[in-house]
Amino acid sequence: MCELVLRETSLLPHPNPGLLSAEWIARLAAVSPSMGLMLESVNSALLAPGAAHDNAPDKVPAKRLRTIEEAGKQRVPFTTGLLIGIGETLEDRVDTLLAIRDLHDCYGHIQEVIVQNFRAKPTIPMANSPEPSQGEMLRTVAVARLLMPKVNIQAPPNLNAPYYEELLDAGINDWGGISPLTPDYINPEKPWPHLEQLRLRTAGKGFQLRQRLPAYPEFLSGLMARPGLLTERLQAATGGDGLAKETRAA
Repeated sequence: MCELVLRETSLLPHPNPGLLSAEWIARLAAVSPSMGLMLESVNSALLAPGAAHDNAPDKVPAKRLRTIEEAGKQRVPFTTGLLIGIGETLEDRVDTLLAIRDLHDCYGHIQEVIVQNFRAKPTIPMANSPEPSQGEMLRTVAVARLLMPKVNIQAPPNLNAPYYEELLDAGINDWGGISPLTPDYINPEKPWPHLEQLRLRTAGKGFQLRQRLPAYPEFLSGLMARPGLLTERLQAATGGDGLAKETRAA
């Protein structure tokens, strides 16, 4: 699918396929500028019966860390992060951030860390579980920024409405994937903010809203050195500052 996207469109794919072997990371890296896997938490107790990761063997922390580390060995720009409000402790949140930082210190490949808050849905086993407060989100983002001052930190605005702009004060520098064309497929009940409203609120905090590529500017030079269609697509999409080329796309 990533190869088809590259060959038949002007889009750039960013796959999140779950646990991967070294071979599959290499295959995907040839046709995508970046990839991702949420660590979520390093607390293996969440795999217990009735806990958030019950019956989810792919969420064993050691397995996820292994995939993230293998991506680092292959110098793949990588997105990961933690999910808060699923039964973890404050110490677990810090431990998860430290595990991510340790891998980045070794390989330098973590291009962004997502701090995502659990939102309850009526159809899931945790339908009645409490959601993290706004204060918890701001505090977790701030700790992530303190621990990783040079790493891009992201939090989703649609899951933190109506006061999502305060996340900028806490330390994020990225809103994640926002689309005027498609819903948030994981949380369709939480619509994206309108792009103009997002631009105004971002400007109100002293920042400029810009579109980036799946790989951040600081990772592009390594990707551009690879021959092939992926490099051609990246060159066509990249502006002079390493962000997405400004266009009048509909």
